This record gives sequence, C-alpha cells and structure tokens, in this order.
Amino acid sequence: MIFKKDNFIFGAILGFIGPLIGIIIFKMTKFKAYSFSDTFNFMLFEETGHRTLSVALSLSLLVNAVLFTVYINTRKDNTAKGIFVLTLIYGLIVLSIKTFS
Repeated sequence: MIFKKDNFIFGAILGFIGPLIGIIIFKMTKFKAYSFSDTFNFMLFEETGHRTLSVALSLSLLVNAVLFTVYINTRKDNTAKGIFVLTLIYGLIVLSIKTFS
C-alpha cells in the first residue's frame, strides 16, 4: 500500500506530484469552462503579473500539506522529509514569482 513506504525519493516524487494535482483541481473549480491550454496560457501571460498562477501554486501546496501530515502521523519520517523538501522548493518558486513579476 502507498502509505507503508518510508523512502526519501518516494516522498520527493509525492511532493512533486501533489502540487500538480492541486493545480488541476484549481483549474477544474475556477476555470471549468475553459480548456487546459487556455487556462494555462491565461495564467502565464496575464497582465497583472502572474497573480492567478501564484494563487494556484500557493493553493496547490495545500495538497503537500495534507500528504506531509499523513506521513508524519503514520511515522514515515523519510517520506515526510521528501515531501517537505519539495514543498520548500515549490514555495521558493511561488515566492520568486510573486516577488519578481
């Protein structure tokens, strides 16, 4: 089962995939009338400085928070460390997008 593994690399993979799922959920709830390409073109090229993109990325990090909590509570510390490291990387990306755009 997926919750029984305790591996840093596995946690890093989950930490990478989690925000991608979060972005898809954000697209399906906020931009359901538009296609994926229209939505992502809008987020990348909007004139207000990537505001929607940074909001989507910030909210998508909540998926990693849930994953991190699950793995900490089940005492799978190595997997939780991998999720945490990727969450920090995503957080730095969001911070740089908000700061420099």
